Amino acid sequence: MRKNICIICLMMLAMAGRAQDPLELLYNFEILKPSHAPKPKVEGFARERIEDRLNRGIIAVADGRQVYVSWRLLKSDPADVAFDVYKGTDARPVKLNRQPVTLTTDFVDKGGKKNDQYWVVPLINGRPEAPSEKTSVIAKKSGSEPPYLSIPLQDSVVPGRRRLGIGDLNGDGKWDFVLLQPNVSKDPGNRPDSSQVTYKIEAYLNDGTFLWRNDLGDGIEPGVWYSPFIVYDFDGDGRAEIAVKTAPNGIRAADGCVYDGEEWLSIWDGLTGRETVRTPWPARTWRLGNYNRQNRNQLGVAYLDGKTPCLIVERGTYKAMFADAYQYTGGKLTRLWSWDGDEENPVVRSQGSHSMQVADVDDDGRDEIILGPAVLDDNGTLLWSAGLGHPDKVYVSDIDPSRPGLEMFFIVEALHDKDGQGICVRDARTGNRVWSINRPTVHVGSGMVADIDPSRPGLECFGAEDPKGHRAMQVPGNHNKYLFDARGQLFGEGDDVPPTGDWLWWDADKVREYLDWRRGEDGNSVVKYGKGKVQEGFKGTVVMTADLFGDWREEIVTALPGELRIYSTTIPASDRRVTLLQDNTYRQTITVRTMGYQQSPVPGFYLGE
Repeated sequence: MRKNICIICLMMLAMAGRAQDPLELLYNFEILKPSHAPKPKVEGFARERIEDRLNRGIIAVADGRQVYVSWRLLKSDPADVAFDVYKGTDARPVKLNRQPVTLTTDFVDKGGKKNDQYWVVPLINGRPEAPSEKTSVIAKKSGSEPPYLSIPLQDSVVPGRRRLGIGDLNGDGKWDFVLLQPNVSKDPGNRPDSSQVTYKIEAYLNDGTFLWRNDLGDGIEPGVWYSPFIVYDFDGDGRAEIAVKTAPNGIRAADGCVYDGEEWLSIWDGLTGRETVRTPWPARTWRLGNYNRQNRNQLGVAYLDGKTPCLIVERGTYKAMFADAYQYTGGKLTRLWSWDGDEENPVVRSQGSHSMQVADVDDDGRDEIILGPAVLDDNGTLLWSAGLGHPDKVYVSDIDPSRPGLEMFFIVEALHDKDGQGICVRDARTGNRVWSINRPTVHVGSGMVADIDPSRPGLECFGAEDPKGHRAMQVPGNHNKYLFDARGQLFGEGDDVPPTGDWLWWDADKVREYLDWRRGEDGNSVVKYGKGKVQEGFKGTVVMTADLFGDWREEIVTALPGELRIYSTTIPASDRRVTLLQDNTYRQTITVRTMGYQQSPVPGFYLGE
């Protein structure tokens, strides 16, 4: 009774203008904090942190009459590591650099030829270490299209935009590819689909070698929320497994929907596709709501003890939310904890996002799980909930380097569309508000954080309202767009705001570019905000931008019938840094691109001019 009176009083203060955010006040008054004893800390099986075992990722790309060579800097490298660059053969190696390469991890061979092979040798205290793997030259195919690495696919399939996973399936230090096809999808809200299409997951090595294909069967509907899978090395043997939601055949109704029946979390061997173990998926319950809400599922990876890659299995977005954490070792799945959002606090309800993010927000060496503005601590208890409602996008990074710790940028759909929280930044450790748009919004459906204006400190934050509005609330939409600096100063609207789709680091500076996609012969272009095209001619549907090989800048992966194409920059670098895929926040954003709604990866540190 006393707690209810406090809640009513705080709500009345908010309505009277004495407080901007009543849920934030309730949280600060410890009314919305977890009420039961915390769970014990997770102690997984790993003795040392398990991570991707990457090689140098060296590539050589023909660029006119020269060859551009690029390779990875690894976080295991000492700060003063240098490199020598070689081409030729083992019998007749030719060192290309006069002085060790120290400022970048790239080199331009002005006398390079298409049939050359290249490798690098790291130098530590002037002494040569083991050489890298060798690489052949990626040559231009034809016309004005930039050179690309081609990965042939079976049966002319074209994976969808959010349907490509990466992992080292055979332990050679290179990224391999796991994709889901065909390129069809239905949202749980769009029920009439009697096509009876079944999804297939198939795996390829980095050279295009086809490994296997598994049909998920009619127990898994062909939709973005029904078919989560991720690729990761869970047991630390150097080879990635596939974690996937599975179900028995024969449970799909005539209207194309699955309303009941068993559901499992399965682990597949990455090389063979063979199932090694399965366990029940978090169960359906009336607390989740109707069919639309019952069937929203996600997977993710979090280092709950700082060393062991733990599998997070989640159900629910718009109402109740549930999550289980597992470790996988010795061919067995062991549950570490279960989380019931309703048991934590009602303010967790309807806080789910369309993508599970991971970061160590409290700086204790253990990952937290970001399910929208509800954040789970590493031990499976609620760390905080801001009560914003459902966000379409959530980004976590060091948005404002002048503030301690990380921040989160939220793009909120509806529940706070009248109180100026539709676009906001929160402190990642506490959930406290840093700044917000402070004006009414309707279904802010897309957003991005990136350094696009080097004259302004920190990362810029931008978002756009959805023209379709909010159908459930019968609110019409608009075309409003907003551009803020890192401290919440609005400095652009409308046409001054760049698109929020695929962003990447492509040229030599730390200001990020975006991909402008156009149908037709011109293909995709890399564009610098306010300055125009940097490069053009990239063909196909963009399925990923990520730092797959070469130096820290990102590759463009596109899909065409029967083929993946991977483009890499040939613009000489101006500095060097550890490959972005060894930053855990960046890596886990790439991990979950196989499901949900896509968003460009950002690292868990400030990366800008």
